[in-house]
Amino acid sequence: MERPTLLVVDDDHEFVEAARTYAGLCQFEATGAHSLSGARRALARGAYYLVLMDVALPDGSGLDLIEQFRQSGSTVAVVTGSAPAQTGTASLPATDYLLKPLSGSRLETLLTDAYERWYLRTGGGAGRPPGFIGDSPAMKWVYHQIRRVAPTDATVLIVGESGTGKEVAARAVHESSGRGGPFVAVNCGAVAHELLASHLFGHERGSFTGAVRQHKGHFEQAEGGTLFLDEITEMPPSLQAHLLRVLETRRITRVGGYGEVAVDVRVVAATNRDPDKAIAAGILREDLYFRLGEFCLSLPPLRERGNDVLQIAQAVLHQLNERYGESKQLDEACWHSLQNHAWPGNVRELRNLVHRAYIMSSGRKVRVICSPYQPVPAADASLVSFRVGTPLEVVEREMLLRTLEHFRGDKSRTAQALGISVKTVYNHLTRHQDAGMEQLDPA
Repeated sequence: MERPTLLVVDDDHEFVEAARTYAGLCQFEATGAHSLSGARRALARGAYYLVLMDVALPDGSGLDLIEQFRQSGSTVAVVTGSAPAQTGTASLPATDYLLKPLSGSRLETLLTDAYERWYLRTGGGAGRPPGFIGDSPAMKWVYHQIRRVAPTDATVLIVGESGTGKEVAARAVHESSGRGGPFVAVNCGAVAHELLASHLFGHERGSFTGAVRQHKGHFEQAEGGTLFLDEITEMPPSLQAHLLRVLETRRITRVGGYGEVAVDVRVVAATNRDPDKAIAAGILREDLYFRLGEFCLSLPPLRERGNDVLQIAQAVLHQLNERYGESKQLDEACWHSLQNHAWPGNVRELRNLVHRAYIMSSGRKVRVICSPYQPVPAADASLVSFRVGTPLEVVEREMLLRTLEHFRGDKSRTAQALGISVKTVYNHLTRHQDAGMEQLDPA
């Protein structure tokens, strides 16, 4: 695929080479020049999408060439050792000003943003990855990132609000990767913390009460393929440390086992939380975040996707027509409200509203009604509510699990809070495991 071009003009040879190296990593085709005359010769050879221009050059000021580069279609970023107001560059038509000494992260951010603008301006490359609907600029950039990272073996962390399609993105990464193994998905928040290690890594026969046979966990089930860990921030920190080691060594140890088992699995994780806030709150280990985030993919909310809303609504309607043997159409009278709704539940909310409108429509026109969104007050995680008549066994189980979760799996603090012994906590957990607690949803 064609790449955007970059010209770095600076008399510091080391800086030029470093910038060209960063540019190559960001998919630029980079050229260097060390003087004003060298920059003029480079301009005579052709246009550049982006120019990094130093102010003080051995044979003149780089400011003298800015307008010429802009007339050729280039975006210019001025590199200077002083603030723009002090050098008289603040009023010049440059898009950015980089102060020396320039950090690698600052340069990488500039190049990444410029590449995204170039990519979207040139048409967004190939078509959509499997499972996606929509052609908004925000999604075209997502598609491009998926195509770039899929063939690699990098772990991927997908970040986005609930309902934005994180599992769809994970499946697209897998299906575009060329890996021959299966795609295995596990929701870390839907499995009891005490059983999650067994679910992920498997267990040996007799490793705990009820373990009547050897069990292969999700890592072994996904051999040669992709393991999708949804809601990764719901995984207990102690287990996060274990996961980090597995990612580093590519080996797992089953619960109750001693030998290690080599696994060939690509891991894709997802969260609807802000990773930085999750780290600050102590629910995501920083070292695990850095390991999972070898490549971070951010999914935009539906409210930022423009006409994608109508495309998705039409696609859902088409699926429902095929399912029910109908030929209903989306009422044009609701298009405006669909495009201007806030969509706090994102694509999931849109699908549900279209399905409900489809069921309720008596004719061929389906009119989706978007009710004003009223946020529900956040529940106090320290409170547990039960309906009158809830069996005592259920109350006991829920209270035990919620208290364990509150104390991050610390059984001693849980026992103290509930006024029972640690042995009683273990006995209750064992009894619930025997009863199939892994199939229950505490929510």
